[in-house]
Amino acid sequence: MSITPARKQELIRDYATKDGDTGSPEVQVAILSERIKQLTDHLGTHKKDFHSRRGLLMMVGQRRRLLDYLKGKDAKRYEDLIGRLGLRR
Repeated sequence: MSITPARKQELIRDYATKDGDTGSPEVQVAILSERIKQLTDHLGTHKKDFHSRRGLLMMVGQRRRLLDYLKGKDAKRYEDLIGRLGLRR
């Protein structure tokens, strides 16, 4: 259910704002979005896995808080990020 280290490095490379950046909101949201996507697929086949569903809801909330932070800090970066990730907001 977790993402592979190679995929994680690829996401970091794609969404980093500068060289060596691993903690910016863009990178964190991209990694969370990948994990959310995989967990959503998992829950499609395992409908009664309520423990993983709780984890999914917590990840969605964390991503929402990071996006709200980014929107308040720099609206242009926020718009670019949700456009690149294909999020609905």
